[in-house]
Amino acid sequence: MKEIENPLVLQELPYEKFLRFGPESLTEAELLAIILRTGTHDRSALELAREVLALGKYPRTGLLGLHDVRLEELMKVKGIGQVKAVKLKSLTELAMRISASVAEQGINVKEPCTVAAYFMEKLRHRKTECVYLVSLDAKGLILEEKRLSEGSVNFSLICPRDLFLSALKAQAVNVILLHNHPSGDPAPSQADLEVTERIARLGMELGIPLLDHVIIGDQKYYSFRQEGILT
Repeated sequence: MKEIENPLVLQELPYEKFLRFGPESLTEAELLAIILRTGTHDRSALELAREVLALGKYPRTGLLGLHDVRLEELMKVKGIGQVKAVKLKSLTELAMRISASVAEQGINVKEPCTVAAYFMEKLRHRKTECVYLVSLDAKGLILEEKRLSEGSVNFSLICPRDLFLSALKAQAVNVILLHNHPSGDPAPSQADLEVTERIARLGMELGIPLLDHVIIGDQKYYSFRQEGILT
């Protein structure tokens, strides 16, 4: 006679549940419990994982929210020492890089959505504005992606001279600009519109056209090309 599985037991044994039903059957807390391996004398690894996940603050909660939790904050949780805290931060960084690598596999500069997807995980978590210049060759392949600025809260502070010096050094034929809005709303500001117009005009004069300017929000983006502002 087949033994009836006790769902309560399975719930408290993430590792065994993984082996029986696969990783897709596990909750975020159960997956994290496997990474943590051990809890404390009065709490299981699963209970510890739930407490860690609760550190994520709205609007980014759960595993996604761990990206914003500092190492020191993690170590304040009873049962999370330096080693486990480093493991957790490494996990979130690895997840972000995997997401970016998957997007990179199918990047096509002719499609703003794929350009945005490639940079989404890299930029949407930033607390301040970060600006990237992507230099392209004649076939549309990426020659270089360069961070022009990080920490500024105003995209208009970017110097067009420095931008095009980087493009010329990379021997770019075309360029794409990207920057993030920490608020999560990718709608362009008046400064964004003015600077984009200026850079596009200078690019045409120098023979290095600005193909697009993509603003990254939280799982949203704004493409100047897609909106018909750049053609």
